[in-house]
Amino acid sequence: MSDSMMKTRFAPSPTGFLHLGNARTALFSALFARSEDGAFVLRVEDTDQDRSKPEFTHALQEDLWWLGLKWQEGPVQGGDNGPYHQFERQHIYADYYQRLEAEQHAYPCFCSEQELKLARKAQLNAGKPPRYSGKCARLNEAERQARFEEGLKPTLRFKVPDARDITFTDLVRGEQRYSGRDIGDFIIRRADGTPAFFFSNAVDDSLMGITHVMRGEDHITNTPRQILILEALGLTIPDYGHITMIVGSDGAPLSKRHGSRSLRELRQEGYFPEAVTNYLARLGHNYERDDFLDHQALGQGFETGRLGKAPARYDGHQLLHWQHQAIVAASSVPIGTVPIYQ
Repeated sequence: MSDSMMKTRFAPSPTGFLHLGNARTALFSALFARSEDGAFVLRVEDTDQDRSKPEFTHALQEDLWWLGLKWQEGPVQGGDNGPYHQFERQHIYADYYQRLEAEQHAYPCFCSEQELKLARKAQLNAGKPPRYSGKCARLNEAERQARFEEGLKPTLRFKVPDARDITFTDLVRGEQRYSGRDIGDFIIRRADGTPAFFFSNAVDDSLMGITHVMRGEDHITNTPRQILILEALGLTIPDYGHITMIVGSDGAPLSKRHGSRSLRELRQEGYFPEAVTNYLARLGHNYERDDFLDHQALGQGFETGRLGKAPARYDGHQLLHWQHQAIVAASSVPIGTVPIYQ
């Protein structure tokens, strides 16, 4: 693969079966790469070993293949930027923690969870946004050493410059601006030594050469934190696009009570993968054509400028409509045999 090639990724945590929201994120990422003749990468974010299960890792890969999303780089496929399971990348993160501490971009925090909860409660009661006070940033070396000798296990916090504004152009939402004063110093390594999402996710995107990140709008406030991390480490920052959430007919987050099922359940009920992709590709994204499209056409017609900014409403009747269209198309086009990447 060329160093200048566009690369997108899907980075799920294997803590359950793939649901429609995550499946749409994976699909949009794959279609975006396809539209630019780029590469689609799969990375498994399994640093939480208590919740991550091998059976879910296997299931999500199986579901992606069923949907027609064949990654060009990642588990099974391999590539030059592995390992593609985050649990196997701990030694990589350790090097970057040390670098941030050495350059005074990060510091150990000995505050207990109870102490932090009380501080957050006091800030909320005073009508202020909750943010870390920076208490442990003011400890001198002797005070830190004394706490280590007591056996305290600190987290590691990234030091956010108060006077700094973080700006970026979102692929969906346009210009975004955040104040460092509102963010506050945040945890990048937990007390048990595992990386916080902000950290490992950002570092791996850069190290794996990801140029464009498509993810849910619930992650948009993570982006300024990740930009700060990558800037401090001198790593390349990808372009970010935050897609709307899928909601039910009542505007509430999509759930089983709205008729939503996992990909596995849809597969067991007899839905064709092309029916699901034609439906999901239009859920928060519009095409010039309203007819049934194969994977090639879905990729060619995908544009970030056609992504909506309003919540995408799930409609089970529309899914049935595309199932009917897939059945009609099956008489002339083999169903389930053409992956987005061949």
